[in-house]
Amino acid sequence: MPADRGTTASPTDDGRTQPAQGASEGPSITTDGMTPDSTTPATAGTAVPATADPGPSLPAPGGRSGLQEPVHFIGLGGAGMSAVARVLLGQGMRVSGSDAAESKGLRALAALGAVVHVGHESAAVPDTGTVVVSSAIRETNPELAEARRRGLPVLHRSEALAAAMSGQRAIAVAGTHGKTTTTAMITVLLQQAGRNPSFAIGGEVAALGVNAEWTGGDVFVAEADESDGSFLNYSPSIAVVTNAEADHLDHYGTADAVHAAFRQFAEGLPDDGLLVACADDPGSAELASAIPSTRRVRTYGYAETADIRISGTRALGSTTNSVLSFSVDGLDAQQELQLSVPGRHNILNAVAAFAVALELGVDPAMAATGLSLFSGAARRFEARGEGDGVRVFDDYAHHPTEVRAALTAARTVAGEHRVHVLFQPHLFSRTREFANGFADALSLADTATVLPVFAAREDPVDDVGGWTITDLMPAAEATFIEDPSEALRAVVGHAGRGDLVLTIGAGDVTQYGVRLVGLLRDRAAGTSLAGVSG
Repeated sequence: MPADRGTTASPTDDGRTQPAQGASEGPSITTDGMTPDSTTPATAGTAVPATADPGPSLPAPGGRSGLQEPVHFIGLGGAGMSAVARVLLGQGMRVSGSDAAESKGLRALAALGAVVHVGHESAAVPDTGTVVVSSAIRETNPELAEARRRGLPVLHRSEALAAAMSGQRAIAVAGTHGKTTTTAMITVLLQQAGRNPSFAIGGEVAALGVNAEWTGGDVFVAEADESDGSFLNYSPSIAVVTNAEADHLDHYGTADAVHAAFRQFAEGLPDDGLLVACADDPGSAELASAIPSTRRVRTYGYAETADIRISGTRALGSTTNSVLSFSVDGLDAQQELQLSVPGRHNILNAVAAFAVALELGVDPAMAATGLSLFSGAARRFEARGEGDGVRVFDDYAHHPTEVRAALTAARTVAGEHRVHVLFQPHLFSRTREFANGFADALSLADTATVLPVFAAREDPVDDVGGWTITDLMPAAEATFIEDPSEALRAVVGHAGRGDLVLTIGAGDVTQYGVRLVGLLRDRAAGTSLAGVSG
């Protein structure tokens, strides 16, 4: 089987666009949790390390964050970078930045007062100030090279955000899966409770309207990305670990190294800090039991041992109802929790947010009310539309555990109808490492159509492709289709009225949801699908 030819411009885990092989790589955030809204190619070279060295110390005090102004972002349009920029602008700091192409995100930041440059040129770098980069920025990027030549302080995005959170009661949400949703849930809950939190989230949230905001309140909620080890730059007073599984082995090398990083993250809490950990996840539960006894821990989940225990879950379509049992001030208590986002994984994410709310003194009933208003985050089981009686959803899942969770939720929402999945594997290394896990997870669907591997930051591998997964799924309802247009027609051919279609992956598969809706509507109108273009 020939290698997947998925090497044209395409996004990484977070949606960042990756150029064709031999082209330049984009300086947008590389983390799984951050979803950029722009295309950001930069010159190829050596990536800025993020874990082996914690990076340079912060510059001498300048603005409120202790950063020298102006703060210049290379790859400003990406969601991870734009989130930090939004916070600094809210603090009244001077911000500039560049990106390879104009975008909605850049225009929004310009409207807030940022000085924006389209394209990467050394002349864009200010004479003084601080330069901020993500792990994807190459040393040969002309702006970074110029900053190095001038001796300007260069910080990783996570270091700049850590500086922006200085002096706040920081809540950092980490985990292999669920970071964005959990961070968003905490933020929405605290807003509803009148706590006025500042926040930086790795995706758009309908209830918030933006991915980041500085409010001036005393609480700051931030998504803490583990993919490149940069979450170790934060110093939260409350750390949430939703789960800890092997992933990002292209960065860490081994599962043991992944778990060691999470232990370092938890052990960084102050003596009066709190670790909120999922008792149902083996990695998170092991982490909770391994940290020093001087640290406080509150666990949550369906497990009998959980400090906040979930029971009595009932599901009806996208809505779930559960009962939470916990202790407040030494007294046993219960609280009903209703959610409008489907899936067991979202119940767990919500209860993590509930645990944070209790620590901050929010009334349990008020916390539950705030969570009931949460309507979801972008690309997390996000509705794309309906055509010919078929509903289409999109999900960012790119690890077997996430794919299983998304399809389990889809089966609940679909009821007695069928579920069809269009899956795009992300990264050749991840596909090879987790092929069996992906095959098992995709088997939850009635039909599975698998696209070529999304190369993202990696070079193609001849003996790994979408077929690596489907070869482990002998059923006729699982197929690898190299041509995206043919794959779309196949999915439409499978789907009947009342069925549900789910596009899954961290690459550009997200664009196919709207196209599927269009094809289904064409089918309803009796329009031929033969003219669909790739």
